[in-house]
Amino acid sequence: MNQSSNPSLAGRALAAVALMIGFYALAIGIAAALLYIPYAEVVYAGRIHIKLAIGCVVGGLAILWAILPRIDRFEAPGPKLDPVEQKELFRTLTQVARGTGQTMPSEVYIVSDVNAWVSQRGGVMGFGSRRVMGLGLPLLQTLRVSEFTAVIGHEFGHFHGGDTSLGPWIYKTRAAIGRTIQSLGDGVLHKPFLWYGNFFLRVTQAISRRQELAADQLAAAIAGPAALANGLIAVHRAAPAFDSYWRNEIVPLLNAGYRPPIADGFRQFVNIDSISSAMEKIADEELQHGEADIYDSHPPLRERLAALGQLEQRTAPADEPVAASLLRNTSRIERELLAVLGGAELAKSLKPLSWSAAGTTVFLPFWRERVSKNASVLADLTPESLSSLIGSMTGLVRKLDMDGVPPEERVDAAEDVIGCAIAVVLADRGWTPVAEPGREIEMTRDELVMRPFSVMRRLRTAELAAEGWQTELVAAGIAGAPLAQR
Repeated sequence: MNQSSNPSLAGRALAAVALMIGFYALAIGIAAALLYIPYAEVVYAGRIHIKLAIGCVVGGLAILWAILPRIDRFEAPGPKLDPVEQKELFRTLTQVARGTGQTMPSEVYIVSDVNAWVSQRGGVMGFGSRRVMGLGLPLLQTLRVSEFTAVIGHEFGHFHGGDTSLGPWIYKTRAAIGRTIQSLGDGVLHKPFLWYGNFFLRVTQAISRRQELAADQLAAAIAGPAALANGLIAVHRAAPAFDSYWRNEIVPLLNAGYRPPIADGFRQFVNIDSISSAMEKIADEELQHGEADIYDSHPPLRERLAALGQLEQRTAPADEPVAASLLRNTSRIERELLAVLGGAELAKSLKPLSWSAAGTTVFLPFWRERVSKNASVLADLTPESLSSLIGSMTGLVRKLDMDGVPPEERVDAAEDVIGCAIAVVLADRGWTPVAEPGREIEMTRDELVMRPFSVMRRLRTAELAAEGWQTELVAAGIAGAPLAQR
């Protein structure tokens, strides 16, 4: 296959070029008219209005400067993968490239989201550019190998369709429109560009949606429609889950100076039943009610699956390895990715930490600090007394350190402080904190398990009765223990 065999390429190129020419013609025409006004005043009227002349010249030059093409200074979005080191991964990429009749990208990078993309980067307006590809580290943990092959086939479909050749023209023109509108401020001059910008965005995003469907068809021909459908659903499920995982599981450890296994942790995170169910619900909602906006670059999931004939029947891969199995030296790649995201010095300072050690190394010291700040209040409480606090948390909230906590969140924060206190009491008696990704924090000793941070919720909702709580305390060996030492 080659790009010239795609019958829609000429139409796409014509539409994009026509829109681009239309914008630059509009911009140059308005700029020329503005610059002509003071010239005409001097030559034909023999006079000049200084304020008008200055306004026209400034406006005209601002437009010309805004539309001047910029050099695309490409910055690596993540660590660049070595084809020699990553032989299995590049073997898969090469097979897909051959199947689509395309050459391999010049560079392949690991990036930090549940996504894969291709682009033409560098040069000016696409001239002198090179092909690059980004592969999301969490994407590799999300997809099976067959699904990954299909998703990559979709990305090569953008190369095949000439989409990445058109892309620089479209994106640079959008940027020029934005710069023009910004440089002209809120005056009347910006209105033609605002109108044209909205029109340009609507038309080019409609072109983009057609490009996505065309790339889907090529990927389905290469890897099978079921594999692509499963891959698309998996991406829609996992993308919001990774945002939550990064914010709630990774960032606290990074802030504490530690680097956990990111990809492995995400695999654990999405396999938690409650999280997996929430992901399924998100995908189902998208399948049932997802609609395209006129400014969306991608069609809704339901439309894409319908075009593949895969709305209902799909064959799920049986015991197939995840695509991350194709990647080597994941730990080093994660370290290099963090260097791109947060800087080389930060990445160098982070200490490697296993998930099994996170509870003791990171969270337990944090809990001790919170308990210490509130020791004078907590020392008067025992675990047994907690059931009597239900319904009267306001008084406790007034006594605890709530600096910086919004009023509407203070009751929850107080319950969290109590959870910290219970966890510390247990730790001082030989219990071990377990803080695995996506799971509620547990304290364990021998065969016993206690979840200190849900105690107040369970008491409040009557899920845990006072008698049952007393039984748990006796078994845990902390009955009558103060929640802090003065």
